[in-house]
Amino acid sequence: MSSNLTVVAGAGGFIGGHLVADLKRQGHALVRAVDIKPFDQWYQVHEGVESLQLDLSLRESCVTALKGASIVYNLAADMGGMGFIESHKADCMLSVLINTHLLVAARDADVSRYFYSSSACAYNIDKQRSTDVVPLKEEDAYPAMPEDGYGWEKLFSERMCRHFREDYGIQTRMARYHNVYGPHGTFDGGREKAPAAICRKVIDAKMSGQRDIEIWGDGRQTRSFMYIDDCLHGTQRILSSDILDPINLGSSELVTINQLVDIVEEIAGMKLNRRYDPTAPKGVNGRNSDNTLIQKLLGWEPSIPLRVGMETTYRWIHDQMVAGRRL
Repeated sequence: MSSNLTVVAGAGGFIGGHLVADLKRQGHALVRAVDIKPFDQWYQVHEGVESLQLDLSLRESCVTALKGASIVYNLAADMGGMGFIESHKADCMLSVLINTHLLVAARDADVSRYFYSSSACAYNIDKQRSTDVVPLKEEDAYPAMPEDGYGWEKLFSERMCRHFREDYGIQTRMARYHNVYGPHGTFDGGREKAPAAICRKVIDAKMSGQRDIEIWGDGRQTRSFMYIDDCLHGTQRILSSDILDPINLGSSELVTINQLVDIVEEIAGMKLNRRYDPTAPKGVNGRNSDNTLIQKLLGWEPSIPLRVGMETTYRWIHDQMVAGRRL
């Protein structure tokens, strides 16, 4: 460890781009942003930040990325919403190479703190079969039966982080993200998640004059959605904490997908005819975050109301679509 350099892996993505911006706002002088995507495909590129295009599934790229690093945020993964992860299980599993090689490079570079972004998809799916949800506690990940592909990679990579801490002394920290949303993210093309997809569909209907919207599943699936600002705050609090085991980072405001559509319709000032596609990917029937542990350990939990965050998200996607941009 030779500096106060912070490395954000996956900085060309949605959460990573926001994290780099937040670190700069706080006055962090030494930030390195790394992503596999060409720079013109990054959601946000920041001035005054060393930006590298590297394939972090390769060990030599991870060595380059972490040279001189003190703090590492690993947000890099090949992922998307349910439409992507249900049909790209092998691609999602291959993200194990990213975390594995970053951990090896972090050990060799004497990194002081290492954050791994896990997911609520690591939880046992048997606990998520009912729309009448019992919020997921951290211990519900075991016995293991996570989301196939993507969830197994997350659960395995959590164990890697644990054992690198135990065996090599790297201070690893892990958060299980629950459905992060906000502006400066993907809203079409197949990787988008429900909040952005529904915004896009409503805006499409408004711009085209059509009055129909397609909803995946029956609309009764339940979820919680965490606004990006809460995600950034929680991520940095968890990194600097003494919390050694994976911890939930998500909102406990539970809604059905139908209620999410209600919110977006209200923001747009219109009502649409809903067409349900029971054959489309819809994920588990019900999932919510139990925030008992994060409240106990940090005295805080994500609290930005869904209606407030969706308003900002809708406005940004609307501006992008009016300008003819697609992400």
